[in-house]
Amino acid sequence: MGAGWLERQLPLLWSITGGAWVLAGAFLLRAGVAGWPRIPAPVRIAGGVLALWLAWVAVAQARVIGINFLLSVLVLVWAADIFAYFAGRTFGLKFTRNKLAPAISPGKSWEGVWGGMLGVVVLGIAWVLSDRSLQADVPSLYSRLAQQGWWLLLLGVLFLAAMSVVGDLAESLVKRSAGAKDSSGLLPGHGGVLDRVDALLPTLPLALMLHALT
Repeated sequence: MGAGWLERQLPLLWSITGGAWVLAGAFLLRAGVAGWPRIPAPVRIAGGVLALWLAWVAVAQARVIGINFLLSVLVLVWAADIFAYFAGRTFGLKFTRNKLAPAISPGKSWEGVWGGMLGVVVLGIAWVLSDRSLQADVPSLYSRLAQQGWWLLLLGVLFLAAMSVVGDLAESLVKRSAGAKDSSGLLPGHGGVLDRVDALLPTLPLALMLHALT
C-alpha cells in the first residue's frame, strides 16, 4: 500500500467502515453473548481480520496526516478509558452502581461511561486551545471538528467515546462467549493484546470518517 493512496481522504471507505461498525456493534450488543456462536465461523473470522486490517490502515493514514492528528485520536480513547475507570470507581461505588452491560462486562457502569464522556469533552476543548496557542502545523482531530463549529466538536468526541465503549464491549462479548478471561497470554495482567486495542478498532476508522467529511 503506497503512501500516495494513504494521502487521499477516502471518505467512501471510512463512511462504509464507520456505518458497518455502528450497525455491527448494535447487532452484537443486542444479541448478547449467546448470539455470537450463531454467527457462521467464516463470517466471524473474516469480520475480525477485516476490522484489524481497517484499523491498521486508519493508523497508517492518520500518521500520514500528522502526528498531532494521530495522537489526538489515540489519546481520546485512552482518556475515555481512564476517566471512565475513575468515575466508575468514585461514583459507581459511592452511589448505587448502574451496570452498563452486566452479562458482557460486569465491571462497567453507566457512571463510568458518563465520566469518560465528560473527560473527552474537556480533553477536546483543551487540545483545540493548545493547537491555537502553539499554532500547530497539523490540526488535531478536535481542531478539525471545531473549525466546523463547537457543536460538532462536542457531538464528535461524544460519538467517538461511545464507540470506543462499543469496541470494548464487543471484545468482551467474544471472550465471554469463548469462555476465556484473556484474549491471549502475550501481555500478562492486561487481558491480552486485543484488550489493549479493542476500543481503537471502531474509533480509528470513525475518526478518519469525520476527518474526511470535514
